[in-house]
Amino acid sequence: MWRYVLRRLLEMVPTTFGVLMLSFVLFYVVGGSPAATVLGQHASQRAIAAFDAANGYDLPLFCGNWYTVDALRKATDGSGTTELAFALGPGRYDLPGAARLTLREAKTGTVRHEVGRTEVTVPEGWTLTEADGATDVRRHTRHFFDSQFVRYLNGLIHLDLGMSLETKQPVTTVLAQGLLPTLSLSVPILLFGAGIGVVLGLLCAAFQGGLLDKGVLAVSTLLMSVNYVVWILLGQFLLGFKWPIFPIWGYESAYYLALPVLIGVVSALGFDVRFYRAAILDEVYRPYVRTAVSKGVSRGRVLFVHVLRNSLIPIVTYISLSIPYLFTGSLLLESFFGIPGLGCVSINAINSADMSVVRAVVIFGALIYQVVNLLTDIAYGWLDPRVRFAQ
Repeated sequence: MWRYVLRRLLEMVPTTFGVLMLSFVLFYVVGGSPAATVLGQHASQRAIAAFDAANGYDLPLFCGNWYTVDALRKATDGSGTTELAFALGPGRYDLPGAARLTLREAKTGTVRHEVGRTEVTVPEGWTLTEADGATDVRRHTRHFFDSQFVRYLNGLIHLDLGMSLETKQPVTTVLAQGLLPTLSLSVPILLFGAGIGVVLGLLCAAFQGGLLDKGVLAVSTLLMSVNYVVWILLGQFLLGFKWPIFPIWGYESAYYLALPVLIGVVSALGFDVRFYRAAILDEVYRPYVRTAVSKGVSRGRVLFVHVLRNSLIPIVTYISLSIPYLFTGSLLLESFFGIPGLGCVSINAINSADMSVVRAVVIFGALIYQVVNLLTDIAYGWLDPRVRFAQ
C-alpha cells in the first residue's frame, strides 16, 4: 500500500506541472493587461511599463534573451516618426532602426550620443533619453530562462505565491483568510448531505416500491427540478425576510451559516438520494444478501451492515467528486450571503485581473482534486480487500 501511495504522489508532480503550464498560458492569452485593469485605461505608458516591470509581466512567458518594452510613441511634431515615451533605465537594449541614441547621466547631466548603433548598454546612473528612428524597443533578460513562468515556479518552490494586486497582501494570506469561511460552509454541507442522503437511500431500498419509496423519489425529482439560484432566493425570501428566522448576510457566527448550509443540503439532496438509492439497490439483489436472509439474519442488519458496506465504493466515489466543487464551487452561496470564502476571493480576483490570486486558486483546486482522488483510492483498498490486492 505504501508503495502505491508513493507512486501516486510522484504521479501528481507532472500532473500539477501540466496544470501550472496550462493555466499560465491560458491567463496570459485571455487575461488581458493587469496594468490597464489596476491603473485604469487612461494610465500613461510610463506608468504601465513601470507596473509591468515591477511585477515581471514584461518578461518572456517561458524563456528568451529579449523582451519587448512598450516605450515608443508617435512624435508630437506631426512628422509621423516615433520617439521614446519615457527615459529607459540601466540595462541592455536593442532598438532596431535607430539612427542615433542619446544617453544622459543623472547626476551631472552629461550627454553621450551613439551613432550607427542599435544595441546599447545603459550603465548605472545613466538613462536612455532619445532613440531617433527606432521602430521597436527590446530589453535583454538577465539570462535565457529569466521569464515569468520560471520566476513563478521559483516562487512556488519557496512557498511564495506572489502579492495580490488588489489587497496588497501576500497571496498565501488572501487564501488563508478565505479558507476557513469556505470550510465552515462546505464541510457541514458535505456531512449533512451525505448522511441524510445515505439514510434516505437505505430507507427507499428497504421499502422499495412502497409509499415511502415513491414519496421520497417524488420529492427528490422535485428538488432536482428547481434551479440552484431559485433555492437561494426562495430561502432568503421565506426564512430571511418573510419569516426572519436566519440572517441573510454576513459571516459573524455559526448562526449566519445555518441558512446557506440548509440551502446547500436541500438543493443537492435530490441527486444524492437517487444516486445512493441506485447504488444500494444494486447490492440488495446480490446472492450474499439472499444467503444472509436465508440464515436468519435480520433484514435491518443485512441492510445497514452488509449491503451498506458493499455499497460504499460507489458512494465514496460520488462524495469524492463533490469535494473539490465544495471547496471552490460554492461561489453562489458565498456571493448571495456575503461569506468571504474562496469563491468570493476567486471572483474578485477575476474581476480585478489579479492573476496571482487566480493562478493560486486554480493550483489549489487541482491539488485538492488530486489529493481527494488519492484518498478515495486508498479508501477503496480499505473497503474492499480485492481492490487492495490489485493496487
